[in-house]
Amino acid sequence: MRFSDFKIGQRYETKSAVLTRDDIIRFAEVYDPQYMHLDEEKAKQGRFGGLIASGMQTLNISFKLWIDVGVYGDHMIAGTGINHIQFMKPVYPGDELRVVAEVTELRPRRTGNGTVTVLLSTYNQKGQNVLRAELSALVDN
Repeated sequence: MRFSDFKIGQRYETKSAVLTRDDIIRFAEVYDPQYMHLDEEKAKQGRFGGLIASGMQTLNISFKLWIDVGVYGDHMIAGTGINHIQFMKPVYPGDELRVVAEVTELRPRRTGNGTVTVLLSTYNQKGQNVLRAELSALVDN
């Protein structure tokens, strides 16, 4: 979609993705090597009662699910920011995540293009909100 096609309040739902134990460990080994993402035995004794995904992994999956919807198409110029990231609940192996994206702000620019901000809300298979983040992108007109 072009910038001029977006409207405040538009909502989009993504497909879902299941996060496996191996996905969590592989990501953590490279990007977030903390015990709650890597060591199942130690994680069982911790606050969450087991292995959990890195919040950054949850954010990355949410972003991919949103982009896969294809709303921006070839009209996206660049991402401009991610704000107000909230990791609301832990994500466990086997959780199935889906995203609801809502257009919350449109800022036109003199060049004819503009910035589209969407609120990404990621839910697990129980309908629990596990992540919220505002994502902004510069979109061509």
